[in-house]
Amino acid sequence: MSAKNDAPVKEVSDEYLSSDLPETELSIADFSRKHANPKRWWIYLGILLLAIVLPYWVGRTLAVQYTSWVVSHCAGLSAQGVVFISWVITVAAFTSLAMALIESSSWVWRFIFVVFLAFEQLIAGLCMLSMSFWYSTYVVYGPASGLANAANLGIISAGFAVAVFAVLFVGLLVIIPKKSRLNVLTRSWASFIMFYAVEVLAIIVVIFGGFMTAM
Repeated sequence: MSAKNDAPVKEVSDEYLSSDLPETELSIADFSRKHANPKRWWIYLGILLLAIVLPYWVGRTLAVQYTSWVVSHCAGLSAQGVVFISWVITVAAFTSLAMALIESSSWVWRFIFVVFLAFEQLIAGLCMLSMSFWYSTYVVYGPASGLANAANLGIISAGFAVAVFAVLFVGLLVIIPKKSRLNVLTRSWASFIMFYAVEVLAIIVVIFGGFMTAM
């Protein structure tokens, strides 16, 4: 019985070890370049650039040339609601970007990132986001600038939280030894939990830390 079992194995081994098989000198890098699609990436970069420039331009045009229309359609919103909406959209953009980097073989998260980035840029354009947005929003919206300031605070708080998370994550990578049990904190699921914890803390500070009353 053992002779019968060994026969197919020997036959398969001889087949794969045959010198008649064609030889190839392609490396892994050559194989990757052969199957890469640079046109797809150029198209995606073009779409990404449009998602950054076009929505911001549309929002800024609406803010400057159709100010009364923007104010009338946003009059029913509260400052807390606006800051939360802009924060959620910005956090969603960062999350989809992280997922696009993790799931590098899938294009779904890349296009989700483009969608949320476009929404974030539209809000940034509407609210005149800049280093001196307090002055810009008052010049454009006057007494109604509180909502624009709230939206800017939501975007800025989300971005600041990302910077804090990056510092914490890099610090953990440097400090924690690879064989330590605390190394679990550097895993992807733990990193996402820490990221959202920092983001939630940031929006809580903005809403309840006196920033809203200053507007």
